[in-house]
Amino acid sequence: MIGPDTRAPAAPSPADIAALLETQPAAALAHAEAILKQSPGLPAAELVACQALRRLGRSKTALSRLNRLSRAYPRVPAVLWELAQAASETGDGGQAIDALIRLTGLQPRVSGGWFLLAKELRKAGRGADAWRADLSGVHASSHDPELLRAAVAMKDDRFDEAVSILTARLDRAPDDPPAIRLLGEISWRRGDMTEALELVQRAVTVAPGFDLARDFLVRLLMQTNRLPEALEHAEVLADSPIRSPSHDLLRASVLVRLGDQAQAGAIYERLLADDADQPQVWQNLGHVLKTLGKQADAVRAYREAVTRRPTMGEAWWSLANLKTVKLGPEDVAAMQAALKALDQAREAAREDVFHLHFSLGKALEDAGDYAASFGHYDLGNRLRRTLAPYDASAFSAEVAAAAQAFTGAFLAQMGPGGCPAADPIFVVGLPRSGSTLVEQILASHSQVEGTMELSEMMVIASRLQSRVDQGEFTDFRAMVASLTPADRLRLGEEYIERTRVHRQTDRPLFIDKMPNNWQHVGLIRLILPNAKIIDARRHPLGCCVSGWKQHFARGQVFTYDLAEIGRYYRDYVALMAAYDEAAPGAVRRVIYEQMVADTEGEVRRLLADLDLPFEPGCLEFYNNDRAVRTASSEQVRRPIFKDGLEQWKNYEAWLDPLRDALGPVVSSYPEPPSDWRAWLAIPA
Repeated sequence: MIGPDTRAPAAPSPADIAALLETQPAAALAHAEAILKQSPGLPAAELVACQALRRLGRSKTALSRLNRLSRAYPRVPAVLWELAQAASETGDGGQAIDALIRLTGLQPRVSGGWFLLAKELRKAGRGADAWRADLSGVHASSHDPELLRAAVAMKDDRFDEAVSILTARLDRAPDDPPAIRLLGEISWRRGDMTEALELVQRAVTVAPGFDLARDFLVRLLMQTNRLPEALEHAEVLADSPIRSPSHDLLRASVLVRLGDQAQAGAIYERLLADDADQPQVWQNLGHVLKTLGKQADAVRAYREAVTRRPTMGEAWWSLANLKTVKLGPEDVAAMQAALKALDQAREAAREDVFHLHFSLGKALEDAGDYAASFGHYDLGNRLRRTLAPYDASAFSAEVAAAAQAFTGAFLAQMGPGGCPAADPIFVVGLPRSGSTLVEQILASHSQVEGTMELSEMMVIASRLQSRVDQGEFTDFRAMVASLTPADRLRLGEEYIERTRVHRQTDRPLFIDKMPNNWQHVGLIRLILPNAKIIDARRHPLGCCVSGWKQHFARGQVFTYDLAEIGRYYRDYVALMAAYDEAAPGAVRRVIYEQMVADTEGEVRRLLADLDLPFEPGCLEFYNNDRAVRTASSEQVRRPIFKDGLEQWKNYEAWLDPLRDALGPVVSSYPEPPSDWRAWLAIPA
């Protein structure tokens, strides 16, 4: 038997010592110095000693030794990395930059060196060079196997796996911009917009030259309607050293949302001057020109788009949607040829296909071929409906819940509160109900500013609903009942503040023409008790058929099925009846057919209801050159006409699903049907 081993334990290797750096830097330094006593100048031990010195806050000493080490080993990346860190920590930016330039030359596909170089260049006042270094870091990260695995997992909806990869990476390198941005995208895909914004903002803060992250941030800010912030970031992108038309297009999109059509149009015209063969930009320019009332120029722009891309369905629909323009036989033939050309790629080109069907529906309607017109409208709507998730039963349940919550007794119980501002005039109802006409009439008054369909109230309502969805409250009524007077004041002030960006004049009143706000009249009463609310209502058959024939750029997903739009109209009428009972006189109603029949009388009555003096300009609303973004933009630039009142009758033979869904709403119009309480499950 061999006796016990009395030999001393082996001294730790430099690799063993390196493992102590993060948790026991003093011990790591002691071990490294012991090795250096035995083996002076051993490079691995010297590097560990310098790393330990840095972690102990002795960067100046570390820098002196790293300089000697880097002269001996000028092409060792780890030495250059530590040298750069130590130089930065001691305020020697020039030496840090020199070391990082050498490091990135040796390892161009390692992103960390580029991002640190960008940081040092920015500190040195070399902003353009720093921006390019950030971009090089982003490019290098596109080859990183770990980030690629995370990106693939994210795109395959394996979010937990992707998050695990990225959080482990960020534990090692907390300020890795691409990893932070990827985490932000995962949060966005999961529906957590707050976390997504925080993460992407952090990525941009760490790497201001990360253009892709800033582009994503602009889009997130637009989705959350934080438009002034979106514009700030879009303007930063426009100054990128890597020029890209996409940056200009994004900035123009933000400007359009902010209502600055003229500046957006100037961007589109500049892009087209550089390269006229851009059908999408021609279409965007057409939208701006249409909004500004420059119809002839808009037509030319849309024609340029379809000339360059004959299968561009949205551009054809934009032409048809001008309402005052009629597409002729040559246009019909061109659109039919476009559909045939898209036949082999119908699945990939669904948006072009349904736009072409809507366009052909309008063209054939203008030609008087109503059967063929209905066929194309029907095909377009059916295809569009497959792309638009909508649950009519669930929506009806939400409407009933709102009616059951905002009763007269409940409103009285809540008592006074909310923001006292009387600025907003809400125009609510269904699309194609005459709401744009009401807006244009009121915006022609010297005390009223027209804005657009603002989403701020819907954003507030959605945020409150999310508290119910997340289980904080049992139902919407309980959530609303929990709002204190201070909460209601804060929410009302939030609305006023968030909509301020859309107000371009000093007029005391402004219009929010988001039609869907009829769903939120109860909430409006609680948080903005002095706001005025106008319900623009049109005959159910005329309104619903007009909405069904209209393809909306976004939202209004209930319009793509005759039965669903009929049910939606019935929900709307019932809820407005419930509000009338709960708060009599709170909602002013404008009946479209009465406005057409007696325009002056109805305008005078409307202005009196709003405590506004009569002004003749309100009768000459068609001379108002303000920007109008809705489907009725061209119609409100002409005097009121009656030829649209009975257009639905051209399709009467095919409207049974709509009539069945509307039920007694048709015969009782303009009053609500007697069964509205039963429809909302409210006891009689």
